[in-house]
Amino acid sequence: MVNDFARSDIPTYVQRDATLRVKIIDACGMTCTFCHNEGTPVAADNRRRIAEAFTPRGRSGRVSIYTGSNGATFLPRTIFPDEEFTDVVARLRAAMRLAELHLTGGEPTLHPRLAELIARGREAGYRVCMTSNGEQGAGVLPACAEAGLDRVNFSVFGTTPAELAEVQHARYRNTARAGDKIDALRESIAVCVEHGIVASVNLVVLDEAHIDRVHRVLDEYSPMLSVRLLNSLDHGQPSLQAIDRILTDRGAVAEAHYVTAGVSGARTAYRLEDGRRIFVKRIRPVRLPDTCVGCRFNNGSDCQEGYYGLRLYRATDGRWMVGVCLQRMDLCQPLEEFLHGSLATEITAFRADEYARLAPLAAS
Repeated sequence: MVNDFARSDIPTYVQRDATLRVKIIDACGMTCTFCHNEGTPVAADNRRRIAEAFTPRGRSGRVSIYTGSNGATFLPRTIFPDEEFTDVVARLRAAMRLAELHLTGGEPTLHPRLAELIARGREAGYRVCMTSNGEQGAGVLPACAEAGLDRVNFSVFGTTPAELAEVQHARYRNTARAGDKIDALRESIAVCVEHGIVASVNLVVLDEAHIDRVHRVLDEYSPMLSVRLLNSLDHGQPSLQAIDRILTDRGAVAEAHYVTAGVSGARTAYRLEDGRRIFVKRIRPVRLPDTCVGCRFNNGSDCQEGYYGLRLYRATDGRWMVGVCLQRMDLCQPLEEFLHGSLATEITAFRADEYARLAPLAAS
């Protein structure tokens, strides 16, 4: 089933990439051992360090798996809902023909003015979505719904405190604490359903040792929510093999492919024996035609995410930074340089070219 995405007998649906991911806050109350933290170093652990000495792990217990090798040159700071934010995202929307603003962190529900950020995004012409672990969702999501939040992708690791605690830093493997986090997640999902926010579940599959955990998550969440299985970037082939076993266990049959032209992300929809539908995210080997040439990661094993799309950051020195790769944060550019440089032109042309190539293959 790893090769289902290559099957031509399954209908394929193609759309153009139109998403801007924005890291709005670095803080997070979890210490998941597989976190990429949007490519940036954990701010709390690196405030007194210079760029050359950023560490992927520190006293906080949090991790940013690519720090130390991705050439990050700045620390992230919290983005606030002011006129400057509205102007920046509006300019990027116009220049890059964007439509979706996807808020990330850290953990977005810890942002003190989350609903205002959403309203600003809407004002700038975007559909606004978010990835969250649900940490404080129950308290903030009603206001977010009123501000126009469209969808939340909830990151779910387990259904029991022991499962969640297992993937936290050793210092925080406390089942009581993990139980509180799971309760908060369930409450956040319930609030989304109550207030008309589309809720879906993102489930990272590490390896075959976690197969039973994934089945329990599917049993709890897939009857009412869309569930998407994601392979772990840090676990490679064992993660993909575990996903295959889960699909086999569930009698899954591939139904459709969904491809976003211009970026590496893609999904295959599967119908389970009981009639429910789940999605499996795949990473296509997408590379920018000029920027990725000569990159040390540009091979069949080291480039884990490919070109996934545009990311926006605010550095602690106030600069707005646009990024194109978690593993190559040294490719981040200040906003003005990006908007007036060759990288923006390359991305726009590549997206158009790939859509023109893939669209004829799409189902009618």
